[in-house]
Amino acid sequence: MDINPYQISVSDEVLEDLSYRLSKTRWPEKELVEDWSQGIPLSYVQEMCDYWLTSYDWRQREASLNRFDHFTAAVAGCDIHFIHQQSPHDEAIPLILSHGWPGSVVEFQKVIEPLTNPTDHGGNAEDAFHVVCPSLPGYGFSGKPPQAGWGVEKIADVFTELMGGLGYPRFGAQGGDWGSAITTAIGGRHPEKCLGIHLNMVMRGNRPKDREPTEEEQAALAAAAHYRDWDSGYSTQQGTRPQTLGYGLTDSPVGQLAWILEKFWAWTDNQGHPEDALSREEMLDNIMIYWVTKSATSSARLYWESFRSLRPAQVNVPTGVAAFPREIIPPVRSWSEGTYTDIRRWTKMPKGGHFAAFEQPELFVEDVRSFFSEIR
Repeated sequence: MDINPYQISVSDEVLEDLSYRLSKTRWPEKELVEDWSQGIPLSYVQEMCDYWLTSYDWRQREASLNRFDHFTAAVAGCDIHFIHQQSPHDEAIPLILSHGWPGSVVEFQKVIEPLTNPTDHGGNAEDAFHVVCPSLPGYGFSGKPPQAGWGVEKIADVFTELMGGLGYPRFGAQGGDWGSAITTAIGGRHPEKCLGIHLNMVMRGNRPKDREPTEEEQAALAAAAHYRDWDSGYSTQQGTRPQTLGYGLTDSPVGQLAWILEKFWAWTDNQGHPEDALSREEMLDNIMIYWVTKSATSSARLYWESFRSLRPAQVNVPTGVAAFPREIIPPVRSWSEGTYTDIRRWTKMPKGGHFAAFEQPELFVEDVRSFFSEIR
């Protein structure tokens, strides 16, 4: 495998074009309600647009992301960008972290150093990992798949091949959102290479129909109904017409911002505002990754690729789950045991939402360390 060093370096031309487009935004009228029920409010989008244009410093954020070791490698005909941060500790185990939509490797910037160098971050040398954080194909600084067929299973195979090419014949895997599906596929399709998997989002699984649902199950069913009725429009559009959607999001930075920012409101553990959970800079870092790489369309295609073909394999390798209370649909252990046959750890977290490593890095790191300490 031909592995090449990489540095994030967005051209001045791209940044100047972004500023021009932000300054020339054509705004819609204000929503007709006093909450977010019609979508992200006009006043907040205008506020964030002004902040993006006048206060946000991409060069500073770019330099911060470049403190990690970035690389690219061609796997199965597609360039894969990844952070590969090696631990100074000899007994570190390899761990691949997979993000989802609307995420990116930005989600992991607060957990990479504690995972790779635990002795400097409240842990012990035996807690150490060699961390690999790839950008999904079609996302961020990875290449865009050259043909159809790049669904979850294909990406799982590619990531497994990437880890082998890095000299890791056996490794652990962690993921949330699409990263959860990819991690599940790694564990199910490549058990001989996978030490175990850790998830912060779990596929819904099967609910027993021969009894009344428990209180926990009722809460999960209510969340699923809310998602279906009020929160899944993005998914339907990306899963059916990603190309059509992509024209607007690729042309308008404010469109791209609103499309992602609304999910930071809906899916984080907040008190009514996304900035309760994440800073403006953190959210804009993530939005910038989509904008500067023009990956609105290619990232949305993963829904089109996977919704009709995804058949989660049974996972028999050791499995750990961090159940964060504001996950889109809170996981239920009894529903999951048919897919994950060897659940070793199931942690009910006190706080946090869908973007676990981004929102609650300390809780995330602690649970990942604890799970893998049991199976090393």
